[in-house]
Amino acid sequence: MENSTKNRPQELTKAELEIMQILWRIERGVIHDIMQEIAEPKPAYNTVSTIVRILEKKGYVDHKAYGKTHEYYPVVSKQSYTDRYMHGVLQNFFDGSLSRLVSFFSAQQSISTEEVDEILRMLNEQKK
Repeated sequence: MENSTKNRPQELTKAELEIMQILWRIERGVIHDIMQEIAEPKPAYNTVSTIVRILEKKGYVDHKAYGKTHEYYPVVSKQSYTDRYMHGVLQNFFDGSLSRLVSFFSAQQSISTEEVDEILRMLNEQKK
């Protein structure tokens, strides 16, 4: 059963998000497994352990104990977090307007014809 992040006001920090990205990818692991996935320069083992415990306290991660070893796993899916995060971006920066969001990205970045076609295809699919 997946916990909802709706009741959690805390956003993830950059470091927490990096650890969550790893846990979403590997699905479960001990701190050593997480450390192996982190790019150089790697933080200290204790730093990663502390971040994982913070994620657990925030309700994003849980663990199963095997003696003194803890295997950690995400309890909030990447999709659930992404949905909540993007909803917040849409509401907080674009007054809930998808057209403002698309306009922002088209003004900030060159959107290719293929990307426009893909966006239109997705919108047409949602109409069906």
